[in-house]
Amino acid sequence: MARPADEHYGLEVSEAAGLAPGSIYPILIRLEQYGWLESRWEDIDTHAEGRPARRYYRLSEKGAQQVPLALAKTNRRNGRSPVNFRPEGGLA
Repeated sequence: MARPADEHYGLEVSEAAGLAPGSIYPILIRLEQYGWLESRWEDIDTHAEGRPARRYYRLSEKGAQQVPLALAKTNRRNGRSPVNFRPEGGLA
């Protein structure tokens, strides 16, 4: 949320969240279906790079609006203080 326009590939998201890739990818797919994420395939020469193309995800405008509300709701249910998000920049 600090930089909602930044793109991250799935494994990077998995490692940051501390979840196995098999857990994170279904979540990313659902969030994209809900309109909270946008994604694109990396445009590379897979042979020259020696690896498959990565799928990059970023928050959509809808996601940038909804995520803080969802986290605040979750925190209220769990009796935690609200999370204060102040995105730097914004969506491009």
